[in-house]
Amino acid sequence: MSNVQNVRALAAETLYNVVDKGASLNQELPFASQGLPLKDKALLQQICYGVLRYLPSLENYCQHLVEDPLKGKRRIFQFLLYVGIYQLQHMRVPPHAAISETVNALAQLRALGLKGLINAILRSFQRQQVELEEKAKLIPVCLYNHPNWFIKQVKEAYPDSWEDILAENQQQAPMWLRVNQAQYSTQEYSDMLTANDIEHTLNPDFIDGIKLAKPRDVFSLPEFDTGACSVQDAAAQLAARFLEPKADDTILDACAAPGGKTCHILELADADVLALDSDSTRLERVKQNLTRIGLGADLQCGDASQPHTWWDEKLFDRILLDVPCSATGVIRRHPDIKWLRRASDIEDLAKLQNDILDSIWPLLKPGGTLVYATCSVLPQENQQQVAKFLANNDDAEHIPLHDKDTVTMPGLQLLPGESDGFYYAKLVKKI
Repeated sequence: MSNVQNVRALAAETLYNVVDKGASLNQELPFASQGLPLKDKALLQQICYGVLRYLPSLENYCQHLVEDPLKGKRRIFQFLLYVGIYQLQHMRVPPHAAISETVNALAQLRALGLKGLINAILRSFQRQQVELEEKAKLIPVCLYNHPNWFIKQVKEAYPDSWEDILAENQQQAPMWLRVNQAQYSTQEYSDMLTANDIEHTLNPDFIDGIKLAKPRDVFSLPEFDTGACSVQDAAAQLAARFLEPKADDTILDACAAPGGKTCHILELADADVLALDSDSTRLERVKQNLTRIGLGADLQCGDASQPHTWWDEKLFDRILLDVPCSATGVIRRHPDIKWLRRASDIEDLAKLQNDILDSIWPLLKPGGTLVYATCSVLPQENQQQVAKFLANNDDAEHIPLHDKDTVTMPGLQLLPGESDGFYYAKLVKKI
């Protein structure tokens, strides 16, 4: 990516790399925002997230406005149009500024010859906006701004709430803190936030959590740098609580990166934790998080589906198995998931999850506890996966997490809203 400072140009390049090249927004944004002032970094993120949230609608508008689609080497300018239209439709940027800054991006993108075209298309959108929006609403993929395959699967799984799920995916996710109970109680840290005029709320369903009224820089939080709290969604905070770690337990946190759940386990109990992940770079994040809160775990780079390559044959008292998944429960935090994921991926992921669960189960002591977790809302990765495992393993006992948690419909499914979309199931190995 060229080292440009026009935020709209950077946004167009970033979006091109994500949508057309299949790159992760999490990887592209930090690279694109290097050297930018904080205000411009925030603007770049807002534009990129917004375009990805409304991509089908933006594509539809351009189909009506652009006679000759911008393809091949000119494809990046298609994304510049999305950037411009998104600003006009959804942001508080004055229309004249949105158009002029978008057109000015062409200088950075070395395409001054397209100034007249881009300017004309954006002004045409201004004139036709109401009509274009009404036309787009007649097309489901534009009305909901999700891929058709995902709309279909969510509708089948949640016939009474599917539209709510899709609507929540379009919202900005709340910023939740997890209080380090080894340092402060949730109420004590809440009092510290109040003393610092940081508006927040508590929720009895998430006993370690505090939801901020609006996102803020973590280093403005009291004692963040010494580990008093961590940023972690409320749903993810349930993992360690369901695992119920005890002092001196030997615990495997499989697929541990970036380490939020590893840290939480150690905040709750002085346990012997092995944090496993197949990605050495992401494992470094686990180390950094542990260092900040002043706690330690054994870190191991290894594939959870291949224990023979890393396991020392000592059984674990507890295992947290947060398996690779579609991440369809955290779309509002990662809107690129909608466009990077394919329907065919779900079957492949379900097979991988099954392989990992089958491979890890023998590592658990008789009487030991395994918590299966995903950040997915799709039953193939969740209830169906665990129900199949229970049917095939006589030594697995199902532990209900709520009144309607049964062997045939096991686990707890959280949907996007107060928290992210997450799934948990709790199993104990029979003695």
